[in-house]
Amino acid sequence: MAKFLTELLGCTLPRKGASPMFESKSHSRVGLKSSTKQKTTIFNTLASEKSLSDCKKESMPQTPPFSAMFDSSGYNRNLYQSAEDSCGGLYYHDNNLLSGSLEALIQHLVPNVDYYPDRTYIFTFLLSSRLFMHPYELMAKVCHLCVEHQRLSDPDSDKNQMRKIAPKILQLLTEWTETFPYDFRDERMMRNLKDLAHRIASGEEQTYRKNVQQMMQCLIRKLAALSQYEEVLAKISSTSTDRLTVLKTKPQSIQRDIITVCNDPYTLAQQLTHIELERLNYIGPEEFVQAFVQKGPLDNDKSCYSERKKTRNLEAYVEWFNRLSYLVATEICMPVKKKHRARMIEYFIDVARECFNIGNFNSLMAIISGMNMSPVSRLKKTWAKVKTAKFDILEHQMDPSSNFYNYRTALRGAAQRSLTAHSSREKIVIPFFSLLIKDIYFLNEGCANRLPNGHVNFEKFWELAKQVSEFMTWKQVECPFERDRKILQYLITVPVFSEDALYLASYESEGPENHIEKDRWKSLRSSLLGRV
Repeated sequence: MAKFLTELLGCTLPRKGASPMFESKSHSRVGLKSSTKQKTTIFNTLASEKSLSDCKKESMPQTPPFSAMFDSSGYNRNLYQSAEDSCGGLYYHDNNLLSGSLEALIQHLVPNVDYYPDRTYIFTFLLSSRLFMHPYELMAKVCHLCVEHQRLSDPDSDKNQMRKIAPKILQLLTEWTETFPYDFRDERMMRNLKDLAHRIASGEEQTYRKNVQQMMQCLIRKLAALSQYEEVLAKISSTSTDRLTVLKTKPQSIQRDIITVCNDPYTLAQQLTHIELERLNYIGPEEFVQAFVQKGPLDNDKSCYSERKKTRNLEAYVEWFNRLSYLVATEICMPVKKKHRARMIEYFIDVARECFNIGNFNSLMAIISGMNMSPVSRLKKTWAKVKTAKFDILEHQMDPSSNFYNYRTALRGAAQRSLTAHSSREKIVIPFFSLLIKDIYFLNEGCANRLPNGHVNFEKFWELAKQVSEFMTWKQVECPFERDRKILQYLITVPVFSEDALYLASYESEGPENHIEKDRWKSLRSSLLGRV
């Protein structure tokens, strides 16, 4: 994971002649500019999907949506200074919770008869607490507080009090299972959840049993869908082959290219959006934090979450970006005739432009990255036949200078369009993912997790939660375009050239221009084709 982060955070949009943005197993990358910390400026509700709490308003306590809780600074203005302040361990300023001891923050998470934490606090603490302790350790503490403090273990406890507290505890568990379902792949988490849920459901209220059952069924469905998704990804990975290997066994004259599969660039952009949204949907919010969790040499917190990080969905999404970049380069370098290569470049320029119009910035950046790879950019005779005005505009929009100012402006426009959308298409916002990761990384690295007095720096985690939950809103948008299985199958499974094979194809199309290129060409012909 450390290698993955090093590669990801050292990269940005490549200029012509560069390698792709991310490195896959057999691909190299170029080191590029780092960016400064940038705050996200648009913030929407945490989730657009209908939750269990939406269906049970009478029995479940409600908390305001995220958009009502954060102002432009990212702080929660609705957290009032209350009795928790006198319990010790929590520090407020102007009614904002800025810091607190870990134990006090855990107690602040657990509801009682007269109190239920607001939704922003629940999300923020569940997201950031894994920097200090395992989720299963937090769940154990929450269960202990619920059982001991609320006397759920006492069968003779006041039924009226039970009637007041049970729906609040159930609501907390529901928000946890809905927003961070992957935490419950841990058997220890599931065991504690079932135990506490059983205590609630064992009461006389039929509603509680029904709500507990609904919560558990929803969680199991999400975990089953994740397992199925991971199985599909593993199958695709195990059957992938290099394009050059295929060419050796299958004459190029009967090989398909992307245009024969989909000759309409607008349709291809829509199918790319399908893939992007599907893969984004499986990324859990906790993966953004777990990607950066590590036990520092000066950190004496023994409970630091330092075991194998569960970021497979995040990494799978990065691998998709790599694949798309190499697919674009492969499709351009493969044609023998110059006019066919030029047509392919113009085709991908149109695809990229439509991705921009849709709000699919990640596919747009992958396409530009593929066209800027050295094996493609060196094809000067091919580029001479291309009308590059539209490509120049796209490159300007995604220019990395001034910390991607042009792109961030376009992203704000897409986010604003999404907030006021009149159609499903207008809701689509797919950010340039590596830049999102970098912003979150520098926020995490730029501020200490703990203050000198040992308190947790909660002011930092409000901002972290703001950025992650904006992404949560975007990833839950349903793709409005009709699926084309043939095109999707091609995009996901067709073999692509390795970097060496791309250079070989490029040299075969337009010969080497200097001694270095000639030597590399001879070496590649010998190693890849067995020719001298």
